[in-house]
Amino acid sequence: MTDKYAVIGHPISHSKSPRIHRMFKEQTGEDISYEAIEAPLDGFIATIERLHSEGYKGCNVTVPFKFEAFKFATELSERAQSAQAVNTLRFDASGIFGDNTDGAGLVADIEHNLGISLRNKRVLLMGAGGAAYGVVLPLLHAGAHIAVANRTAGKARQLAVAFAGSGNVTGCGYDELGEQQFDAIINATSAGLSDSKIELPETIFAPGALAYDMMYGRETPFMAFARAHGARVADGLGMLVEQAAEAFFIWRGVRPDTSPVLEKLRAA
Repeated sequence: MTDKYAVIGHPISHSKSPRIHRMFKEQTGEDISYEAIEAPLDGFIATIERLHSEGYKGCNVTVPFKFEAFKFATELSERAQSAQAVNTLRFDASGIFGDNTDGAGLVADIEHNLGISLRNKRVLLMGAGGAAYGVVLPLLHAGAHIAVANRTAGKARQLAVAFAGSGNVTGCGYDELGEQQFDAIINATSAGLSDSKIELPETIFAPGALAYDMMYGRETPFMAFARAHGARVADGLGMLVEQAAEAFFIWRGVRPDTSPVLEKLRAA
């Protein structure tokens, strides 16, 4: 019998996840179905419980329900615990397993798709919200040295303290960056949604630096700034595909080849 999966969010009609998992299914031969389900803002738990009772095997969770999913899971991965948020649920006989694949997706995109090793690289992470928390641990495990910058410096320092035992990470305000240079700068803020500009020093990019925006589908002010100052620029579409592949692996024990999937999405 076909195993059922879904992505849950609000809104959800824009989601590329059903197409991505359909391509994973065709590639691997796994007998699954995957659909997008919009849950009411006050109805996430009820939606998850309904899917569980109807025999679904798991689901992805997107904005704004990742924190509710974290609280709902009965077992959590190390990545989910560090992120304090869950984007992947697996329904087992023993309970509901919660994981966060965002950081793994980011690292895989940078290292495998873009061909950039993060080991001993100086990485500036812009933002100290949920998106940043979701990627710090995998970045540290990849060997990166991280500086977190945020408009409210105290939040950046709070994040740094939370991960102090896992690797080299510091926190500061944007006005404290001074003449520092970084090998990779990752935008984990939502500034691109409103085309807001984040003030970065023009000398922030080390030679050959990568500028990575977690957003995809549009040229953000950060990406334009990075291009103007000689950085290599990437958006978050590869991260989306790679985090989906990690979720697929958690559910099925099979790791899809992401390259042809990413190529098709880029072509579209």
